Amino acid sequence: MATPLLQVEHLEKSYGDVHILHDINLTVPTGSVTVLLGPSGSGKSTLIRCLNGLEDFQSGQLTFSGQPVTPSPKTWQQLRQKIGMVFQSYDLFPNLTVLDNILLGPLKVQHRAKVEAKAQAIKLLEEVGLADYQAAYPRQLSGGQKQRIAIVRALALNPEFMLFDEVTASLDPEMVRGVLEVMRNLAKQKMTMLVVTHEMNFAREIADQVIFLEDGHILERTPGKQFFAQPQTERAQLFLNSMDF
Repeated sequence: MATPLLQVEHLEKSYGDVHILHDINLTVPTGSVTVLLGPSGSGKSTLIRCLNGLEDFQSGQLTFSGQPVTPSPKTWQQLRQKIGMVFQSYDLFPNLTVLDNILLGPLKVQHRAKVEAKAQAIKLLEEVGLADYQAAYPRQLSGGQKQRIAIVRALALNPEFMLFDEVTASLDPEMVRGVLEVMRNLAKQKMTMLVVTHEMNFAREIADQVIFLEDGHILERTPGKQFFAQPQTERAQLFLNSMDF
């Protein structure tokens, strides 16, 4: 089995008296794609936000690249350079060009040379089919183009691990394909990824393992192909039956 890049042990998350995540244990092997599935409100987005320090958790242990994570602002600031995240919302700065949005992290956070960072940014834009848009502003882009730029912005930090939280949820159907193609290519390049999605055909295609959650509990951990052919739990089967794919 591949070396674990991320291990989560006994993670618990609450908002006040409301228990959101219960005893979460999972392993993400290096170079693999893990897909988080489950009904709305099952805790998927909260879980991946905990993995990037965007949500605090009450107890549990994270281990990244063999090193225990001790949560603190400084630790998360360092880890976010290794753990990229893309959300439903694009969060691009409207007053900056596409290229300047992408260069903000490499120049301001990583203090890299502008010539080198710019060359990488342009190469990434070429890979997602948006090289001609480097001087454009976000208002001039479609939703699908903005989401591809958001992915490039995360990749420009050279992360070891990528988190995707329903990145196609707010897109029109015709815009979804281009975004999924970018993620598909990342999977082919063996980028380690944790993906929350309701695109079931896409999930079936790329998932090395599926983690199925309900009410903050992991109900099953199953190899990708097996999950879609023969899930281990009746609840997961009902979930798949309810999806249009």
